Amino acid sequence: MFWSYQINDEGDAVLRRRLAALAAASILGAGMSAQAAPADPIGDLLMSVVTGSIPGTPAYTLKATLYHAGAKGVGALDSLGCKVVAMRTAAVDSKLIPRRTVLFIKETVGMPMPDGTEHDGYWYASDVGGAIKGERIDLFTGGNGASMKPMMPLNLSRLSAVKVGRFDGCPK
Repeated sequence: MFWSYQINDEGDAVLRRRLAALAAASILGAGMSAQAAPADPIGDLLMSVVTGSIPGTPAYTLKATLYHAGAKGVGALDSLGCKVVAMRTAAVDSKLIPRRTVLFIKETVGMPMPDGTEHDGYWYASDVGGAIKGERIDLFTGGNGASMKPMMPLNLSRLSAVKVGRFDGCPK
């Protein structure tokens, strides 16, 4: 049986953001040492609680690129026919990650959202692209080039994405 996590509950959202920040801080701290990080079963368990995933759930390391709508409103709709949503819509290779997959990308936790809040790390695989083949992901940042500025450190970097569920309808 597959467990699906509802990400709309406000009370859980605050807890998830705090746990995600804690997990991200521990991962960043481990990455600063010169030695290889030892296996971290506690960290893995924490991440499964944060993301709502079951240990052993598919995880991906994806090369990220950023995209925006541009002056002409390029890509106003995703491949599902839904309106693209800034800081939520992700384009993926549907042979690797099925469309309608909810992904948790820990590197995006805490990034500024268009409404001024902080990103909780959840993205919706609702788009595909001709250049998105294999372990790649395009993250939609918003309506113009300025929307990409806060996320530029992630452009062309490798991000970790965990499949945490499936969505129906259109992302909001």
